[in-house]
Amino acid sequence: MDEKKGKHFGEANGGIDGIYNGGKDVTHSDSESRSSESSDGGEGKRETWSNQLDFLLSCIGFAVGLGNVWRFPYLCYDNGGGAFLVPYVIMLFVAGLPLFYLELAFGQFASLGAVAIWKISPIFTGVGIGMIIIAALVAIYYNVIIAWTIYYLIRSCTTEALPWSTCGHEWNTAQCFNESMNYTKEERANLTRPSDEFWHHQVHKITDGIHDLGGIRLELLGCLALAWIIVYLCVFKGIKSSGKVVYFTALFPYVVLIILLGRGASLPGAGKGVEFYINPKFEFLLDAKPWKDAANQIFYSLGISFGSLTTMASYNRFHNNCQRDALIVSFCNCGTSILAGFVVFSTLGFMSVDSDRDISEVAASGPGLAFIVYPEALAKMEPLPQLWAVLFFLMLLTLGLDSMFAMMETVTTVIMDALPNRYRRWKWLIILGACFVGFLLGIPLVTQGGLYVLTIMNDYAGGFSLMVISICYCVAICYVYGLNRFGGDIKSMLGSLPNIYWKACWAVVSPLAMVVVVIASFIFYAPSGYNKQVFPPWAQGIGWVLTLLSFITIPLYAIFAIIFRTDSSFSILERIKTLLRPTWDWGPAIDKHRIEAGYDPLPADGAPPSPLEMKSNSVFETKKPHVALISSASMVDQEDSKDLYCYDQSVQVDFD
Repeated sequence: MDEKKGKHFGEANGGIDGIYNGGKDVTHSDSESRSSESSDGGEGKRETWSNQLDFLLSCIGFAVGLGNVWRFPYLCYDNGGGAFLVPYVIMLFVAGLPLFYLELAFGQFASLGAVAIWKISPIFTGVGIGMIIIAALVAIYYNVIIAWTIYYLIRSCTTEALPWSTCGHEWNTAQCFNESMNYTKEERANLTRPSDEFWHHQVHKITDGIHDLGGIRLELLGCLALAWIIVYLCVFKGIKSSGKVVYFTALFPYVVLIILLGRGASLPGAGKGVEFYINPKFEFLLDAKPWKDAANQIFYSLGISFGSLTTMASYNRFHNNCQRDALIVSFCNCGTSILAGFVVFSTLGFMSVDSDRDISEVAASGPGLAFIVYPEALAKMEPLPQLWAVLFFLMLLTLGLDSMFAMMETVTTVIMDALPNRYRRWKWLIILGACFVGFLLGIPLVTQGGLYVLTIMNDYAGGFSLMVISICYCVAICYVYGLNRFGGDIKSMLGSLPNIYWKACWAVVSPLAMVVVVIASFIFYAPSGYNKQVFPPWAQGIGWVLTLLSFITIPLYAIFAIIFRTDSSFSILERIKTLLRPTWDWGPAIDKHRIEAGYDPLPADGAPPSPLEMKSNSVFETKKPHVALISSASMVDQEDSKDLYCYDQSVQVDFD
């Protein structure tokens, strides 16, 4: 072998070995987890959805969450009413829909979770780690919100008046009032409503500020434990269990929304509320705030950059039409947000008329809407206000659980992808451990000052970080791996290349839009606070640490990989080039699909091929096998057989 060929073999082999084992020989056990992906028998077989409706409903359940009900309607009201739909729809087509499809196609092609999938370009593995951090942080406080919902649901099951509808309880103050009391509008300005006092003085027994967390609220702690038990029971078998639960949790909210819309439309003042909701004020669009809010809502609502879409798609069959699924879920999600706006504002219109207040005084967002304003309106819906309250909180519970299923599956899939084949049968135990850790980390949020902590986490855990991760996502796939190359991967799944709209958005439009939103987020940054009180600087600092946690992993892991995960004999430039390339085992999980897509099958033992069987895998070269293989047409379907591939004949490989 001449010197040039020897050098190339060294680069190829060192690149593989360097990425996985610091330039040393890779053992069979080191590659066991990946070989399990191509194995189709026994405990190592990767799960797939029982049918595609399971996947579709799981995606809808994940995307349609609490934000559709308690955040979108208020954003619409606060940003020009019906005029807000203009930036909302534009952001959907500019960023939301393309990035949603990108994540689904990425996960479905490789059948790997949000971290392991970065075999496509190992230097970007920090992107996947950042996604997992965001999903874990959000799951911690999201289940606390579910715990609040369970608490309200339990308190709604009574034959007496709803506890937040009247004054005179032990938690009420002298400032409590309701419509049965004779006060003027001026006098009411210094008084509080019973629903507000129930939320702050009974549910939380809230302290004076974030500096004082107080004691643990035992009722909320019990509800939090129950929430995690429900999550575990629904996901402990992976998608085989959660994929069936979503038939109820994804569809039930629509039944309740339609019922509440009908009930709200029959109430006096409903028309006034709807008019307030949709009346367009186009002058608002001259400001940057509606555009920033629209982008943030699209990202939060569709669940982009949480890693959950990649994870759920990784359990799809290889030829599933994920483009169709992306369109269905995205439009369904946005339609649900608009429907929820009519439900909420028809009820707020009634509340405005009934309490002789302006709608702007009763409109609220987030927990204020779900646990103060709307429960007060439900208490006025005679007859049987308890029934309406039970339906409403059951709807919130199912909306929250769907999102929790996806986030927990995201976190546990990353752990399972990192473990060898033999540990896959213990997935139930891994999930149990993850739920228990999530419960422990949620305890500070069920203290008397826990509402402040949750507000900090909600304001800083996502948002800015999601945009940064999305930008890196697009750069890695479109410019490092190659847009045309990824388009060819999609063609192997769907039978056709992505059209110009998808390619233009992935490569140019969506990243630029996200850059603009990130800049706007800094320009219009407002410190976090609660109840018109801004948190102190040290609390804001903790919030920024949460923000940095998720995307600082991108450069940190890149530095770590360059130093420790490549051959020490390489120069820095050679190490970077090696880490930018896909690993030797990148591609579809099943050998039949690998050959269809132009990839070499995986060796039977999962170990890296020898140099003569190695393709260079350069980011600038095509994916053509360097050894002659039996054709996919003549292969036995691996889903029905345990036989692995074999070579038809060996050939001389020229790497020049």
